[in-house]
Amino acid sequence: MKKHINIKFKRMLQASLAVLMLTSCTEDFLEADPLSFYEPGTTLTTEEGLQAIMSIADKQLRNYYIHYNYANNSVPIGTEYVFSDMAKYGKTDAGTTAADYANIIVPTGSFATATNDGIYLGYYWYEGYNGVKYANTILTYIDGIEGLTEEVRNRYKGQAYFHRAYRYLNLVYQFGDIPLVTKILSVPKLNFRSTKKEAIIQMITADMEKAVEWVPEQRGLSLLGMVNKGACRQLLIKCYLASGRFQEAEQQANILINSSGYNLMRNTFGTFDRGGKPETWNVTRNVIWDLHRPENKVIGANTEAIMVMPNSGAQSFLGFASMRIFGPNWASANIKTPTDGKTAALRLAGNNANYNPIYDYQRAYGRGIATISASYYSQETMWRVNGIEDTQDLRHNSTVGNWVNMEDFKYSDPTSADYGTNFRMYGPTGTLLARDTIRDWFDFPLYKIYYHDVVAESTPSANDFQGATTGSIAHMYLYRLAETYLLRAEARLYQGNATGAAEDVNVVRQRAGASQMYTTVNIGDICAERGRELYMEEWRNVELKRISHCLAISRTPDEWGNTYDINTWDKQSGRDESGGSYWYQRLVHYSLYNKYPQGIVVPNGTRYYTMDKRNNYWPIPNDEITANRRGKLSQNYGYDGYDPSTPVWDNWQDAVQDEDSAE
Repeated sequence: MKKHINIKFKRMLQASLAVLMLTSCTEDFLEADPLSFYEPGTTLTTEEGLQAIMSIADKQLRNYYIHYNYANNSVPIGTEYVFSDMAKYGKTDAGTTAADYANIIVPTGSFATATNDGIYLGYYWYEGYNGVKYANTILTYIDGIEGLTEEVRNRYKGQAYFHRAYRYLNLVYQFGDIPLVTKILSVPKLNFRSTKKEAIIQMITADMEKAVEWVPEQRGLSLLGMVNKGACRQLLIKCYLASGRFQEAEQQANILINSSGYNLMRNTFGTFDRGGKPETWNVTRNVIWDLHRPENKVIGANTEAIMVMPNSGAQSFLGFASMRIFGPNWASANIKTPTDGKTAALRLAGNNANYNPIYDYQRAYGRGIATISASYYSQETMWRVNGIEDTQDLRHNSTVGNWVNMEDFKYSDPTSADYGTNFRMYGPTGTLLARDTIRDWFDFPLYKIYYHDVVAESTPSANDFQGATTGSIAHMYLYRLAETYLLRAEARLYQGNATGAAEDVNVVRQRAGASQMYTTVNIGDICAERGRELYMEEWRNVELKRISHCLAISRTPDEWGNTYDINTWDKQSGRDESGGSYWYQRLVHYSLYNKYPQGIVVPNGTRYYTMDKRNNYWPIPNDEITANRRGKLSQNYGYDGYDPSTPVWDNWQDAVQDEDSAE
């Protein structure tokens, strides 16, 4: 039976206390058992030990997207969207302050130190440092393993650099200045300082330059899901952008686009899974639908996939309740028929006497509970190009079945006078028929959230189709070539080449069959195209922060003509509409945050949706600050404990040199 290495971390800053334990068929985090410790220097004496750790690091990438608790109610990637322009927390039956982030996100609160139903701030901190730990374990002990050729040794180092850089690039845009840990320490260290994010970016950029040189292309690797040269180059592009090295970012994108063997998929391919019953919702086969079927993400015919995260099989499968979490609560009793006020749609099992395949929405769309609810921007505004809503775009096209509008549903209660007619938000006299438009009523990209629910499909009495359940296939993309075009568009824009940037955006739009093209673009157009193309793939919050940083470095104006100061873009607070980072400006322009200070009335009461400029970074968890007893970590601007006089490392070399100091 395949063995995995389990690594126990009680606090990430005490990385020197981490030990490796061998156990079979599990990767749980265990409480320390001194009698079963394995010293890494003893365990990591063979290439097999390296392979085991690398396998865990590869698989752990999925955890950021779909590892979940809380009765399948949420997943980590949802947090990245709630803290963006594209979505909001949708469970209106939760506490009244569940989305009141300006007030509830504090260093000592549960939102900062743990997960809760819908928000994963603390999870990202600890899981991020977990990934750093895996990479550091390899880098710390690899030179002591005998029998490796220089080529093989460098391949492992390059792949470890990728894992560490991937985590750190995300962490610095989620948490700002953070502790830099680059090795497994031999003694406990309780005197860490934070390191400036710019210094960390400089270090990981240098690491990724080596990784691009050392790591082979996918065809030279034995398994899918392993870090390959294309993935390293994609991450290097992002590091160059974050460093302000825009010309080098463009050059790396040129290599990936033109001479690395990748091509956008432009025709249908692979397996055609039409989704639910065609009587309910018919999908006409198209390239966008095929591109996002999990079976097709991992096949050789897919020349667009740069790196995938395999997710199937009994031993390592992670369920993904995508249709439950990201779909509207269409079966809610709060949506009424216009004539007789009955519940709009029924959720009936296939063996129910009243079952009608025409109205089998649960199988076609899933039983949505809208933990993550789409913003108006992501449903409407984002799809307007040249002043026209581009419904020909396959990513927004309900005619072929990729996109579902709430008006596409039909009233399914046979006892209602409205039976068989289309859903309406308002009655003939203007009465609101959907009483909770946050949770129950929003349009959605079915091609992104649909996964075949094997468990429900095999159960005749099932009326709760959730997405990828045990036995399903839920492979995911980490990187695709479509994003490379959009990264190159950014690099060109920051260099003043808006026309060249538009050409890159148009390549992605042309593949999607869009009718509207750009002659020039601004950063808002590029962010919109990222939203159209990369929903549930990109880390939306992180990417908007990275772009905010790039705008400040380059002094490129945003779509409203604002420019940003490199010294102040991420050090502001308040909820007014002026100032803040570009991330904040997108939220106040395109989301409902701060627009309803009196709250929003829903059937379960009043809900508050707020965001502060200081929430540009999440707070450093107070538990980590107090655990670092002989030093002081820097708290982020605007949060309790912030002190601008707290010493931080301005360059990564000093931080690395200090790692062996335990005083």
